[in-house]
Amino acid sequence: MSLIETVDLCQRRGDRDILKNINIRIKRGEVFALIGPTGSGKTTLLRLLDLIDTPDRGQLYFDGTDVTESARLRLEARRRMAFVLQKPVVFNTTVYDNITYGLRWRGMSRSDIRIRVDRVLEMVGLTTDRKRNARTLSGGEVQMVAIARAIATEPEVLLLDEPTANLDPVSTARIENLIVSIIERHDTTIVMATHDLSQGQRLADRAGMLLDGEILQTGDWREVFNAPRSRKIADFVGVENILNGVIASNEDRVVTVDVGGNPVEALSDLPVGEEVSACIRAEEVTLALSRLSSSARNSFTGRITRVVATGPTARIEVDCGFTLAALVTRRSAEEMALEKGKSVYATFKATAVHIIRRESTGLEGGPTAGSSVE
Repeated sequence: MSLIETVDLCQRRGDRDILKNINIRIKRGEVFALIGPTGSGKTTLLRLLDLIDTPDRGQLYFDGTDVTESARLRLEARRRMAFVLQKPVVFNTTVYDNITYGLRWRGMSRSDIRIRVDRVLEMVGLTTDRKRNARTLSGGEVQMVAIARAIATEPEVLLLDEPTANLDPVSTARIENLIVSIIERHDTTIVMATHDLSQGQRLADRAGMLLDGEILQTGDWREVFNAPRSRKIADFVGVENILNGVIASNEDRVVTVDVGGNPVEALSDLPVGEEVSACIRAEEVTLALSRLSSSARNSFTGRITRVVATGPTARIEVDCGFTLAALVTRRSAEEMALEKGKSVYATFKATAVHIIRRESTGLEGGPTAGSSVE
């Protein structure tokens, strides 16, 4: 049974739907990431899960009980959860006293408070700062205090809203390490909202893709990255090659997609004549200076139109009759002398192509970078 479950949860603000028919299930002990851009409704959903706000429609089940309407049940459930805001508030007192607030509200004795807070201070690395005024701390340290205050109550559910937003890389790494420590030491169910895909992938077991107030897909990271269910999700998770075309043939699930006169082979159950988008991640495209002897069904000759080197990798754009982006190591790019104007062979497997029905993916806005123009 799920610890948290929402059924058709909706929230309006004025005449606008902020959240629409949210249906998610989160298991006990799971780390679940709500992934979406700014303004997609992540904070609103966290506030509903924490029972701060009441949904306009739908139900929220906590540990199998519908807590949507009952004030008593909502209070009981809230006592089992803790919420760390994106911009946490600290009180104008010491770090130690800030962490004790939730424990004192629960009526814990001074000696038990001291034991627990000492343990939490050690866990978050703030033991030597226990007597500092919390408002003199850096942004990363304030976030540490906020998380420490939350976990001191030993919640069953920890809700984190963009836990590293606006922090420097060192502070971000400290916060992420702390979250990993919480995951390893405690059987805490964590729901975290973030727009950072890589952070979600590092910390979470599963993800819910929240875009424009709707959960468009939930699943593990392999599924979300390699099999996005819509064009919106494919764009958001960084699928650079989204090629518009029509299925020209289907033989035992091996389809040929006509992309502006260029045949792209893939695996799909969709019928001939279906308008689709073929999605290929840039890292699945192999570049070579001569034709490879390979089992890959898709091989195109093209000319490099752009090279962008970033850190250890290089992004190469190739005009193959359609634009195809490839991601290679910087060393490989240098060894092959890949530069604008050079002819190359671009190859990818049929199994690397994910097919999406075009009429259900909201393509009315037209092609984006990496898409063919019809």
